[in-house]
Amino acid sequence: MNDIEIREDGLLPFEQILALYENVRWTAYTKEPELLEKAIQNSLKVWTTWEGDQLIGLARVVGDGLTIIYIQDILVLEDYQGQGIGSQLLQKILKEYQAVRQIILMTDDTDKTQSFYKKNGLFRTDEYQLVTYMK
Repeated sequence: MNDIEIREDGLLPFEQILALYENVRWTAYTKEPELLEKAIQNSLKVWTTWEGDQLIGLARVVGDGLTIIYIQDILVLEDYQGQGIGSQLLQKILKEYQAVRQIILMTDDTDKTQSFYKKNGLFRTDEYQLVTYMK
């Protein structure tokens, strides 16, 4: 991972972003690329991970940045998963927003995602007798 760099970017090459979302099969996003592009532009913060000029990972946060943030996306190209890149992105988020009272994330309930978030210090809401609602 010596050649891998994490950036806090302003302007991002949307073609590579779309390819990243397609690679991890996040089709809810790729079905409406214009909406995805606007969503990324309207995020509180976006971090990207690069190997040279190849986009290999992305994390984005939405919220007010003071009392609540929502970790919206953390994704890494399939060929690069398991190398700690997603953990590095998540740790950057947690460090930057450590003073924020509520850090929220919703994800698929799979062994892979449970293992990833637990090893990075996040807890399931049901461990705190909380419930989550969505529409």
